[in-house]
Amino acid sequence: MHNKNKSRIRFLLPGVVATLLSAQAGAYSLIDQETHSLDLNVEAVFGVFNSHENYLFDGDTGGAHWQEGYIKYGLSGSHALGADAALFGAVSLLSSGTWGDGDAGGFTSGSERETALEDAYLGWRSGSLLPALGQDGLELSFGRQNFAIGDGFLINGDSLNFGDALNGGGLDFDRGGAYWLAARKAFDRSAVARIGGNEGLRADLFWLESDNRAQASMELGGANIEYQMPEGTLGLTYIEGLGVDDVYASALGLTHRDGQQTLSLRYQGNAGIESLFLSGEYVTQDQGDSSRADGDGWYAEAGWTFAAAPWSPSLNYRYARFDEGFDPLFFGFSRGYGTWFQGEVAANYAGPFNSDARVHHLSLKLQPSETLSLGVLAFDFGDTAAGTGTLDGQELDIYAEWVVNDHLILSPLLGVYKPDHSSATGGTQIGNDDTNVYAQFIAIMPF
Repeated sequence: MHNKNKSRIRFLLPGVVATLLSAQAGAYSLIDQETHSLDLNVEAVFGVFNSHENYLFDGDTGGAHWQEGYIKYGLSGSHALGADAALFGAVSLLSSGTWGDGDAGGFTSGSERETALEDAYLGWRSGSLLPALGQDGLELSFGRQNFAIGDGFLINGDSLNFGDALNGGGLDFDRGGAYWLAARKAFDRSAVARIGGNEGLRADLFWLESDNRAQASMELGGANIEYQMPEGTLGLTYIEGLGVDDVYASALGLTHRDGQQTLSLRYQGNAGIESLFLSGEYVTQDQGDSSRADGDGWYAEAGWTFAAAPWSPSLNYRYARFDEGFDPLFFGFSRGYGTWFQGEVAANYAGPFNSDARVHHLSLKLQPSETLSLGVLAFDFGDTAAGTGTLDGQELDIYAEWVVNDHLILSPLLGVYKPDHSSATGGTQIGNDDTNVYAQFIAIMPF
């Protein structure tokens, strides 16, 4: 790995797992010349998971023990044109699988294995051709690629990865397993225009088409406008649903996504105070048909880093509220544990899944060294399931992120989750409402 990648990994703690799971992690330079370059990109991730309890789609008691893994491998490159403009692109394959019992939520069976195309896109950057927009002020890209807005509250790639456990009745949701790792993230087809630089006013215009049947193969388009300043970033996003696969949308209750209109206003930054962290987003949705009520979703978060204290502790509190009709779309793992999977058990297996709930969240992060971070996350889920409270519960997660060396990052996590209800009284935990002890261990290997 190049030294610049080593520095990048260490700088990103504590959030390294999220970053490396959603970005190109390692590259070998095959060609590095003034006018063109070609890199070999390889990343491998493997996880071991254990849950003492199972949840609604699994149907079995006695817990689950399973493993997930993937390896992504491909080429990326660029070719310089006049006035610093450049063509760029990438192509990659991804091999994934789930072993053992399958996950505790019953989305995978443990028998999934798949190798398929992941990235395949081409693009153009303007260089200094458009001085009014700044250096590389216009970037156009087309093809199969990842795409995210803000910190992933609404869109953070097409990363929902079901296995074959829910197949049946002519439906096939299998995307190759690796459900927790979210191995596959690229939208099947896309056209994206990025306008502006890293300061001031900028925008993204996008058209995305998913081939993910668990998302009803949704097609969507929209615009994201941001104003970037030293004190933070203001963002305004509009997303419109342009179509769905009718068969899968009907089976999943997602027919409302055809014609759905989503408008979002957000801010993230420090308001000019170095140790302060502020983040918030308000989303309002008009659904495309009467099968689902219109709904809003929002959160407000504040945190403080005690930089002069040992291990530089950061303490954050967040309140999130989601209406019954709110559709969280393509949210994903972005700036660290708890964003936007709120609770490792609740968000991945038990619910609620960023809809029809209110969530209190408190987090503490410590950094004993530049390569090690430790964290504690607490969640309280209430007002769930149309106010009946059947998915109410509490969760506590303790985790570490450790960069062992340039080619190995380890992240163990231990969680305890206490639902207020079992499946017998409207909840999702099979057979009881006991406290579930959950553990996972993730190894990331950037080559």
